Amino acid sequence: MPKFLIQATYTSEGTKGLLKEGASGRRAAVDQVVSGLGGKVEAMYFAFGQDDLVMIIDFPDPVSMAAVSLTVKAGGALHTRATPLLTVDEIDEASRRQVAFRAPGS
Repeated sequence: MPKFLIQATYTSEGTKGLLKEGASGRRAAVDQVVSGLGGKVEAMYFAFGQDDLVMIIDFPDPVSMAAVSLTVKAGGALHTRATPLLTVDEIDEASRRQVAFRAPGS
């Protein structure tokens, strides 16, 4: 199942919601959304600094991740980045594939 690294920053409205609901309330909401599309939250951490929230999420396919991303961003409470994560085996497979490429100017 594809894994994604999610990095999120709360807007002021999102922070107010977190203060009202608590971290466990947000975890329950995330679990509900992710499991509703056949996924699983592997890890969820709150942070401070550039990111307020960091998660690793498994989804059955990238389209499910895109659906959640679009819905969350439309809500306006979070700014998010989703990064696909690849296993060592997947990178090994990628490195063995032949790619026809010519660099510009060569």
